[in-house]
Amino acid sequence: MPRRRDDLQRRKWFAEPRTRVLICCEGEVTEPSYLDGLRRELQIRLVQIEVVPCGMNPKTLVDHAVEKKKGAERQARREKDDNLKYDEVWCVFDVDAHQHVPDAKQKAAANNIKLAISNPCFELWLLLHFQDQTAYIERHPVQSACRGHMPGYEKDVPCEQVFPRYREAVERAVKLDHWQETRGCAGENPSTGVHRLTERIMELSRDEQLKKHAVTQR
Repeated sequence: MPRRRDDLQRRKWFAEPRTRVLICCEGEVTEPSYLDGLRRELQIRLVQIEVVPCGMNPKTLVDHAVEKKKGAERQARREKDDNLKYDEVWCVFDVDAHQHVPDAKQKAAANNIKLAISNPCFELWLLLHFQDQTAYIERHPVQSACRGHMPGYEKDVPCEQVFPRYREAVERAVKLDHWQETRGCAGENPSTGVHRLTERIMELSRDEQLKKHAVTQR
């Protein structure tokens, strides 16, 4: 039985190269829980995102990401397939009480690793889904405030409560960035760069969906 034209188009679409993104997280539960939930919420199937929860300090995390990136490049050369490379590599970590954060930033910049840093912690990004936060705040008060907005919250993110407020969180994070920059305090407590990662995921997802739509309309 001859193949239908639309079947051939679908096969061609899924055979095309897809953007491959590696995300390495310092946290082993909360960050992967949020990012995996976002991936499911957006129904991201065409953008390949590999979330690797590493549970490391920032410098070791970046070291791990660099090795993963170089390992993928070596495999791509061996198999003569550039699709095996990572198009982007991100590290997600907290400032909190960590040392060697400047070293982590320096190595990331030298190896084209993108960073999504939260000060004091990733939960600040969750908190921005519900409220503004400009006053200095430490990890435990941030977590306590999150539980106030999300009863029963511990480590796994209740995505059904968070994602409807996603756009509000982005607006607050951007406004907070601008406020800290105008004070000459970029990256100081409180601040978070997680929105730059999530917005990039959104952008990649939209691009892939547009490509798919263009193919199916031929």
